[in-house]
Amino acid sequence: MTDVALFADGGYRYLKGVFQYSAGVTAEPGFEIERARLRQPLALAQAIPAIEAHLRARGRPLAALCACELRSPAPFTERGFTDFNRDYVRWLEDWNLFRDGINPVARTNVCPAVNPPEEVVCYAFSYTMPAVGLDTSFVVAGSGEAPEGKSNYRDYAIRLGDRSAGAIRDKAQWVLAEMERRMSALGFKWKDSTGTHLYTVYDVHPFIAEEIAARGAMANGLSWHYSRPPVQDLDYEMDVRGVCRELVI
Repeated sequence: MTDVALFADGGYRYLKGVFQYSAGVTAEPGFEIERARLRQPLALAQAIPAIEAHLRARGRPLAALCACELRSPAPFTERGFTDFNRDYVRWLEDWNLFRDGINPVARTNVCPAVNPPEEVVCYAFSYTMPAVGLDTSFVVAGSGEAPEGKSNYRDYAIRLGDRSAGAIRDKAQWVLAEMERRMSALGFKWKDSTGTHLYTVYDVHPFIAEEIAARGAMANGLSWHYSRPPVQDLDYEMDVRGVCRELVI
């Protein structure tokens, strides 16, 4: 049984993930994915109506929302992350996107290490539009150096607590492989990407050529955000996308 399922109402397919987000999305034939970044990130209470208004203005239903990018004040405890995710999912339930415990919407949630927000804010979001060309498009959700869907992150994290150069390289290798696994499941490779994001506060220069550039992960450049993953004890996160259009609103 495939791990990729159709979300027909939104015009996209999604790679099954955990209850709080899918592992990635790709547009169905006849649709393409557009990304909008907020010039000023908004707290979720303000972002939700702003996203709705934007979708309406673009002539799209709420179901078109396929990915969300958040910024949090600081890494959560495991319990705190679960509690936040339950609150977050209520929004998607209200929009009838989260159904029967299944969430098609991909997500990245990271924590800026400098000038963090006072509360969780929306930084950007992606949605499907009727296709105007032949390009296919996708968004892969963010992942840190621990597998999703386990009882916790800490017990499964790569080289937990080790921030040596070799450990950061091992964490990067694991995350890069997970990005590739998710892209492959959706039918894509690095060459199909239009943007790659890296989130860490640790030095990646010792391996950036061999591990990131050599894979093709930064053929279009690499956007490095001085941020941490959203759960305590994790150190390295990435996401990747290949979209047809990007806006700043």
